[in-house]
Amino acid sequence: MQLGFIDFYGGVLNARQESANLIANNIANADTPGYKAVDVSFDAALSAQLGDTDGAGTSSTAPAATAPQYRTDGVVALNGNDVSLDTERVNAAANAEAMQSATVFLHQSTADLVTALRPNPAGI
Repeated sequence: MQLGFIDFYGGVLNARQESANLIANNIANADTPGYKAVDVSFDAALSAQLGDTDGAGTSSTAPAATAPQYRTDGVVALNGNDVSLDTERVNAAANAEAMQSATVFLHQSTADLVTALRPNPAGI
């Protein structure tokens, strides 16, 4: 199966959305005792989005490949929580910027494709 740019950037946006959901969940649980921050590898999430699909169009490796992993670089507070709001804000900003870049590229590429497919009104 040949992968087009629309499929690829659709996978990129899905992987970025998954990351945004996890970041939002980490921020929401910043004060929850014993909560451990989780994240998903963008490479693993994208591979799962673009990986082998079954007949229904769903990825057979998505649940295992994109399972959130606990972060190991956080400082654990006295209540057992290791979420750093500063880290989460930086991750949210970087993820949002990457998501916006992919969206702008996809929008412009599809607009260029539609323009190229339109018949020339001048007939030239």
